[in-house]
Amino acid sequence: MKVTEHIERANGKTQFSFEILPPLKGENIQSIFDSIDPLMEFKPPFIDVTYHREEYIYKEMNNGLLQKKVVRKRPGTVGICAAIQNKYNVDAIPHILCGGFTKEDTENFLIDLGFLEIDNVMALRGDAVKNETYFSPERQGHMYASELVSQIQALNNGVYLEEDLKNTTPTNFCIGVAGYPEKHLEAPSLDSDIHFLKQKIKEGATYIVTQMFFDNKKYFEFVKKCRSAGITVPIIPGLKPLATKKQLNMLPHRFSVELPDTLIMEVVKCKSNKEVRKVGVDWCILQSKELINAGVPVLHYYSMGKSDNIRTIASKLF
Repeated sequence: MKVTEHIERANGKTQFSFEILPPLKGENIQSIFDSIDPLMEFKPPFIDVTYHREEYIYKEMNNGLLQKKVVRKRPGTVGICAAIQNKYNVDAIPHILCGGFTKEDTENFLIDLGFLEIDNVMALRGDAVKNETYFSPERQGHMYASELVSQIQALNNGVYLEEDLKNTTPTNFCIGVAGYPEKHLEAPSLDSDIHFLKQKIKEGATYIVTQMFFDNKKYFEFVKKCRSAGITVPIIPGLKPLATKKQLNMLPHRFSVELPDTLIMEVVKCKSNKEVRKVGVDWCILQSKELINAGVPVLHYYSMGKSDNIRTIASKLF
């Protein structure tokens, strides 16, 4: 079922969802099931599965030259989504990126998802790889998420890359995209960011999931600006509870988000990460309650592969 259909059928009741990381190469899928099992009692209508693009490493050969090697640390998104849908009878949503994909790769990826009756995809540009200052697309790939959305929507209309194909079967993907309440770190302003977000909706995206935020005012102001710009699709807030002191510096730097001073000082006073986790959970519960009271369609939690703190939060809300 499509995300938009789940929202419609909920009749205004806020639903619970979460995002998981694929296991590292060499691990089996049981690690995924172990993180999902404790959260299924809260009846998530869908679960997101992130995609991590390949990385490059350089290995020195016997002749002293360097050999460039592609490494995929977290493979298997399609297989994981199929396994989740089969085991839990819940919709799994794979993330599909511009980075690391040609247009043909994208089409083949989508065809496989269609065969597996996966109804939703999250279309993202993806980050630059470690050796890049700025994002660089593959040759014959997409530079922007709006271009990726356009290709997915074209396939929904039965338009494939091979123009000579006859009697093609249209796909029927519900397309999600990312929104940034505090703007994307590369955007010159929030207004310009929303301008390009609107372009993704115009190309065919039907719902938005936000980047994490720790001040609900940022979300409410973002939604207001989106509505003023003519964006009418559901805007799902994404939340992440703080878990370590290190995240005080890492999250603002990596995700370009602001932490409220009150939250920062509560974490600073903590003597252990166990205490930080409690502060993070309590803060996230307060955020969640306010968002539920505001009538958000879904609360989407970034689990980062850990479900214990998400379970604690969900047990107080759902």
